[in-house]
Amino acid sequence: MGSVRVNRYSIVSTEEDGHKVSTLGSMNGHSRNGKGHAPRRKHRNRFVKKNGQCNVYFANLSNKSQRYMADIFTTCVDTRWRYMLMIFSAAFLVSWLFFGFLFWCIAFFHGDLNAPAVAGSPSLLKPCIMHVNSFLGAFLFSVETQTTIGYGFRCVTEECPLAIMAVVVQSIVGCVIDSFMIGTIMAKMARPKKRAQTLLFSHHAVISVRDGKLCLMWRVGNLRRSHIVEAHVRAQLIKPYMTEEGEYLPLDQRDLNVGYDVGLDRIFLVSPIIIVHEIDEESPLYGIGKEELETENFEIVVILEGMVEATAMTTQARSSYLASEILWGHRFEPVVFEEKNHYKVDYSRFHKTYEVAGTPCCSARELQESKMTILPSPPPPNDDEVGMMDFGSHLDLERLQATLPLDTISYRRESAI
Repeated sequence: MGSVRVNRYSIVSTEEDGHKVSTLGSMNGHSRNGKGHAPRRKHRNRFVKKNGQCNVYFANLSNKSQRYMADIFTTCVDTRWRYMLMIFSAAFLVSWLFFGFLFWCIAFFHGDLNAPAVAGSPSLLKPCIMHVNSFLGAFLFSVETQTTIGYGFRCVTEECPLAIMAVVVQSIVGCVIDSFMIGTIMAKMARPKKRAQTLLFSHHAVISVRDGKLCLMWRVGNLRRSHIVEAHVRAQLIKPYMTEEGEYLPLDQRDLNVGYDVGLDRIFLVSPIIIVHEIDEESPLYGIGKEELETENFEIVVILEGMVEATAMTTQARSSYLASEILWGHRFEPVVFEEKNHYKVDYSRFHKTYEVAGTPCCSARELQESKMTILPSPPPPNDDEVGMMDFGSHLDLERLQATLPLDTISYRRESAI
């Protein structure tokens, strides 16, 4: 990586952003050169909370209400239960009041309220709706019509076609509201977001040596006996970043390889599994050691995706780890134990770790460089044994040795006798 350059065309909106840019430049220089005073870690707001919720607030969104009303079904599914029940209760109440007022108006203009009908009296005017003499009676008739209660006391007659049409329209509106409410409640109860509540992430991530390489590890588990089909994991590192042109990116996202190229990201999540990210040359953590980790300001977002076995719907569980939540030189305690005829998972140990003695405190880059050794060049051959020859490489020497006698010294001694 080259040095961070801030050109004169870079724009910083506030003094706080300018301080972030200068701090970022000093942090990048410290991580590359290992010189200078280590800056103190600043408090970082989580981009993704531990429960998987994204800590993002949308501001200055134009036509927000219209956009949400255009997709009213998704809006109702995403809203809280108390708000959804309030919306549907208000919808029923408004429809009852509206059609009750409509029936009252029909009865009023027909004259049913001034001359109430008496059963078996043909001399009196036949009403549009029997036994509706007030607004309260019209409201009760509206409720009975839409809910199909049918007490048999109030009923519409053939005297007014308008009243019959109003009953038909109210029945259709009632069916639409019922269908929308039932569909929303079922989708809200069966949505895979609730399945993510039974997928567990460890409280901390750890960095330790595995198979001779520094690895970042965290643990995932499934609390239900039902499986997550086609489960796979992903991870991203989010931190401030400045480009070579001086552009400041407050939330730069970089992938952490958890075995995508070899298929290790797809897991069989029956028992808790430790997810491993090997810190190699392509890892954003390659140049971070234990001391640098204490001052770093990044966040690692981990994602577990798969299909719910019961509903075949895709679910996603998320969590995150700040730099302060990564334990250097620790490993997770085992949670799976083999018993007589089954395996037992002890979830009381799920979040527990233990410290590993002898874990190097240097970065993966320094650890890799310390393992690299330069082979010494072989000594030049004797003039009296090989003669005056020019060797351009080790390969030439090996070829020459293959053509020489196995025991040159013994051969010469025998020839001298």
